[in-house]
Amino acid sequence: MSDVADSPNVDIRADLRLRPEPASVTRLSRKVLIGLGGVASVAILGTLIWALDTRRRGNDEPSELFTTENRSTADGLQTLPKDYAGVPKLGPALPGDLGRPILRAQEQGRPVIAPGITSPRVDPEEQRRLAEIDAARIAKLFTDTNTRTNPGRQGAVEGEAMAGSMSGLTLPTEQRPLDTGATPDIQDRKLAFVNANPDRRTVSPDRLAGKASPYVVQAGSVIPAALITGIRSDLPGQITAQVTENVYDSPTGSYLLIPQGARLIGQYDSQVAFGQSRVLLVWNRLMLPDGNSIVLERQQGSDAQGLSGLEDEVDHHWGQLFKAAALSTLLGAGSSIGSSDNESDIAKAIRESAQNSTSTVGQQIVGRQLDVQPTLTVRPGFPVRVIVNRDLVLAPYGDERPHS
Repeated sequence: MSDVADSPNVDIRADLRLRPEPASVTRLSRKVLIGLGGVASVAILGTLIWALDTRRRGNDEPSELFTTENRSTADGLQTLPKDYAGVPKLGPALPGDLGRPILRAQEQGRPVIAPGITSPRVDPEEQRRLAEIDAARIAKLFTDTNTRTNPGRQGAVEGEAMAGSMSGLTLPTEQRPLDTGATPDIQDRKLAFVNANPDRRTVSPDRLAGKASPYVVQAGSVIPAALITGIRSDLPGQITAQVTENVYDSPTGSYLLIPQGARLIGQYDSQVAFGQSRVLLVWNRLMLPDGNSIVLERQQGSDAQGLSGLEDEVDHHWGQLFKAAALSTLLGAGSSIGSSDNESDIAKAIRESAQNSTSTVGQQIVGRQLDVQPTLTVRPGFPVRVIVNRDLVLAPYGDERPHS
């Protein structure tokens, strides 16, 4: 009874089904696939063995990849002579304009006398100018530093050095400025310094000299002081300093020669190179409190550690340089804005001219800022030392210092 009741529901479900029956899947036999793979592997292996079999090709002659027997010769080379015996002999020199007609007439058997060729005259003024240029080019001022000097000149230089040392005057030696862009030249200088001729004078020509006076500050002494006026390297100027410690005589140290409070007068070098951070200064005069003075003859100034010059503050003007670079960039970008492909030739020419002008102006502005030398500043009160390089003969200032 229940089966009869359920049969209409089954038919209704079949009619109301929304999805179709899934397609049947065709399956391949694994045995067939394995067999086909095995046959393919055996075929590939057999082909590989047959291709690598060298015994089969042992009796075959190797074939030439490129034939060297058939050589093609250029058409122009076939008309040339086989050896030097077939080279035609050249006749006398002929003038350039008349050379071909004269040669053609001579080949036809006509007697033609070739005119003589005169060498061009050299203007004496032009010859003198060229000689001056050659003389300036090979002058000693422009020669390399590693040129060898002859023994006679070397002996003369040694004699001059000996005479200078005996005269008691220390002349500054002239030095060529180093060319920082020529690296090989710098290496040659170093090699020349290492390979310089040795000094074989084992005995000094000078003899022991007595002290000039009991009241002397000898060379090598140091006078401590402090700056009264500051230094700024934008402009040249004078500087003054005040001695901060008493200076006694060098032989005994008993006599006060330079009291504390004495004044020093000097000057500094305002020419500053790129990358320089120290100010070079020299001292010209020493003023004692009692009014007496002595000329120091440009004694060198140093810092408290004995280093030449003074170093305090350095202004490289980076801010102005960056401003100039930014201004150059804005000028170049402003001239490029507003360009289009539809502009006329006149507008395009005006725009390109403006771009070139602004680019040149920007480069000049940046170049001017690069040429600005750094500003070195030394504040007042900075400690300074005077390196004595010549004996200073003074008078005792006050009573003799008692010995301890």
